[in-house]
Amino acid sequence: MELRDLPSVDELAGHESLRDVARPLAVEAARSALARAREEIRAGHDPGDLARRAVGELEAAVQPHLRRVLNATGVIVHTNLGRAPLAQAALERAVAVGGSYSNLEYALDTGSRGSRQDHLAGLLRRLTGAEAALVVNNNAAAVLLALAALAEGREVIVSRGELIEIGDGFRIPEVLARSSARLVEVGTTNRTRAADYEHAVGPDTALLLRVHQSNFRLVGFTERATTAALADVARRAGVPLVDDLGSGALDASNTVLLADEPSPRSALADGADLVSFSGDKLLGGPQAGIVVGRAELVERLRRHPLQRALRADKLTLAALEGTLALYLDPGAARRELPVARMLNEPVEAVHARAERLAAAVGGEVEETIARVGGGALPLVELPSFACAVEEELATPLRTADPPVVAILRDGRTLLDCRTLTDAEADEVANAVARARE
Repeated sequence: MELRDLPSVDELAGHESLRDVARPLAVEAARSALARAREEIRAGHDPGDLARRAVGELEAAVQPHLRRVLNATGVIVHTNLGRAPLAQAALERAVAVGGSYSNLEYALDTGSRGSRQDHLAGLLRRLTGAEAALVVNNNAAAVLLALAALAEGREVIVSRGELIEIGDGFRIPEVLARSSARLVEVGTTNRTRAADYEHAVGPDTALLLRVHQSNFRLVGFTERATTAALADVARRAGVPLVDDLGSGALDASNTVLLADEPSPRSALADGADLVSFSGDKLLGGPQAGIVVGRAELVERLRRHPLQRALRADKLTLAALEGTLALYLDPGAARRELPVARMLNEPVEAVHARAERLAAAVGGEVEETIARVGGGALPLVELPSFACAVEEELATPLRTADPPVVAILRDGRTLLDCRTLTDAEADEVANAVARARE
């Protein structure tokens, strides 16, 4: 076929295979198909059936771009795959609130305007022991808001060992700059003591900031001031201590025991005045930033103009409420929160799932190591098992419906079964069968 043999856009859009399609969509699909056909003809290739190609363009255009994915990587809180899967209770709350009107900012008891911050405050106070709480759209926003409300134009003291960068270029010094606070670095990269903070306190100091080191760890000759020690320094200086916990694991009494991961309750008990953490990492809920602590400080954040720009929407609040309610029953949290369930699942159960998957697809069971992910507990290794299949299946699995994201290792595609449910493992087996056709 030559370029002059190509049909017009109108001719192709009017093909019988596109007649039941809305005219603007058919025309767009035809244009796209013809553009690709011209490229192939110029490259010396036959473009094939143009009507079928146009139908394919149409199907691709109307297919949702944000899609459900099967996570066979073994990384539980996988940032690129949407972090925490939501519990059924959270999904039900979001559907109930999103499918109707709600009392988002309406006080039903008085019939007057209410605050969206009131809906979760009681739950968060009960779960963390805080005086007050506030929810924004992510933890970066929570830190930015705290610094803007409490330290604009003044100094914030932070350890050099905590000036980290996490995913997608989020850097603590840049957040400080955007908040109009001034950074004062203390200590060294590997050793910072409480005395370093105390010596840096001056008349222009607004607060002390402690930052979770996310997926960065120093080993060897290191020292880091404890929350309690910094709280003593802050008290003597008459300034607040803000503790950014990052991942936000709630108490071990409520969910899985996570070694070396501080909880909001423990940070507040150790003297932090404000604590911020994420809703969609170890907490297992939707993307959100949560701030808990002293009522007078939380109120300053709530009244700051930036809070309106950073506040969470009704679907986030509904899903977060459904998630937090599970923590009132430790057994329910462990059973029903997908993140907690994956962290707690016995390795024997993971092994059994890998064996069933391997038997279904003719693969081999391989021992692996799963990770927590999301910047949490980078040194923790979770024993796991995967089903190993051919390396060349990785791409067709990733482009399947639903997509299956696996890991490539030593010339094979590994389907880690710690991050798959039994039902999802069956879907993966079907996807492998289709990929081999």
